[in-house]
Amino acid sequence: MSRNTARGYFDSVNEEGRYEACVNYNNQRTEDYRNGKYTLGGGLPETAPEDAPQHLKDNVAYYKTERGYDPRSLNSNNGWAATASGALMNMRLFEYAPEIRSAVLLVHGEEAHSLMYSQDAYELLKGDNKELMIIPGASHTDL
Repeated sequence: MSRNTARGYFDSVNEEGRYEACVNYNNQRTEDYRNGKYTLGGGLPETAPEDAPQHLKDNVAYYKTERGYDPRSLNSNNGWAATASGALMNMRLFEYAPEIRSAVLLVHGEEAHSLMYSQDAYELLKGDNKELMIIPGASHTDL
């Protein structure tokens, strides 16, 4: 998984790569407008392949079973609109973290593939009004 939502969309891609991503995004928006509906980016498979990363297996075990399935859930079905993350191309989500003055509690599972995001956010927060609570043995879908 890339760090795209932590430090700006496609921050690990060069300028040409970011340009191509924007071109593809705009072409998709035009196609969606012409079709009168959003193209979905695809959801989870019905079953996870044996060699799938653990976080994919966890998500399938949650969103594709009675435990977490909902007929209205995009995660349970066909995924988000292909253009849903477009705003992330221009916004670095952690950019203003150092300006937060209110208390912050970050709760994350020790086994979650995205733990590094909470750890990075925690480091950016200023002052002593912050806490990072890591739940031993828990994954993203456990929480």
